[in-house]
Amino acid sequence: MNEKIMFAERLKAALEAAGYEARPSVLEREFNLRYWGKPITFQAVRRWLRGDSIPSQDKLQVLARWLLVDPHHLRYGDGGTAYTVSEPPASWDISSTNEERQLLSLYRGLPAAQRKVVREIIETFANVHSPANGRND
Repeated sequence: MNEKIMFAERLKAALEAAGYEARPSVLEREFNLRYWGKPITFQAVRRWLRGDSIPSQDKLQVLARWLLVDPHHLRYGDGGTAYTVSEPPASWDISSTNEERQLLSLYRGLPAAQRKVVREIIETFANVHSPANGRND
């Protein structure tokens, strides 16, 4: 088996282990929700899943964080088991208000470039009002 096909097999296994169907439409949607660069196309993710191509390093890092696998394992394999990447639980998993859910829905409907701007604005406010800056007003 060549390296592209082996990558595709590891990607499919990681998707299924994370509870997602290994389908291009699922991968395209979920990846683009997490990637802040130019959105990828259905054809690009189909090539990943068919073993025709391997994503660039920045996209590989996003895949690994999302699917909770070691990026090196995802790209190259290691003959053993995948190591999980430790991430804190998402704060929105705890509870959210109707207003927060509406805001998130509106945000997800924006084009990628606008989502990036909104994210940068929120990060700026969060940094200014963080407890590390002695402000939380």
